[in-house]
Amino acid sequence: MDKAKRSEIISKYGRKEGDTGSPEVQIALLSARILELTEHLKANKKDHSTRRGLLAMVSLRKKLLAFLMRENLAKYIELTDALGIRRAK
Repeated sequence: MDKAKRSEIISKYGRKEGDTGSPEVQIALLSARILELTEHLKANKKDHSTRRGLLAMVSLRKKLLAFLMRENLAKYIELTDALGIRRAK
């Protein structure tokens, strides 16, 4: 992911200027990286080290989504709709 795309995601989902630590920003950045790695793995099926990293990112995103759902349900629903992530039941 290049710097321009990263800063665009941070400005779109951040709570204030320069916010990179909020769960919303972390989830959005992870989602973008997950999409990139998914495309990479479609072309490189035997790249198992990347697959392991992808699974770690998916797990981290899942934990952050669970935290956001506990703390702010409205923001969780808004973020999952914006990113196209399925919601937990």
